[in-house]
Amino acid sequence: MSFVTLGAPSEKLECRKAPQRPATQLLSPMARDEHDSQIQQLSAVELKAMLDSGAPFELVDVRTPEEREIASIGGARLLDQAYHDVLLTLDRDTSVVFQCHHGIRSQRAAEYFREQGFRRLYNLSGGIDAWSIAVDPSTPRY
Repeated sequence: MSFVTLGAPSEKLECRKAPQRPATQLLSPMARDEHDSQIQQLSAVELKAMLDSGAPFELVDVRTPEEREIASIGGARLLDQAYHDVLLTLDRDTSVVFQCHHGIRSQRAAEYFREQGFRRLYNLSGGIDAWSIAVDPSTPRY
């Protein structure tokens, strides 16, 4: 699938569907790409599998408290200053998944934590909106 990017009519952006990976592979140190600093994109279904696996990881909600009141994913913690400070004390190999409404703010948050030395970072592609569509239709969409 190709898309012409805005402001650059001669450039095309190639998009491919991400391969589905078992939850055990997502959190395994051996399954990571050779580039440890890459932020892996997760589908909502992959995040659900991670949650169901019981594997330890941090699930960070970077939305506002008002957005969180509308809809949330069980186990996610709101990124406030106190939680930010706690995250910075964690081992840099801790798996951390970021989520927001559509996946843009969470990608930025993951990039920030990559700059802080974290190596096992994930972004919920499509955010809680994708979660509502693919995993839990009872989660309100807004």
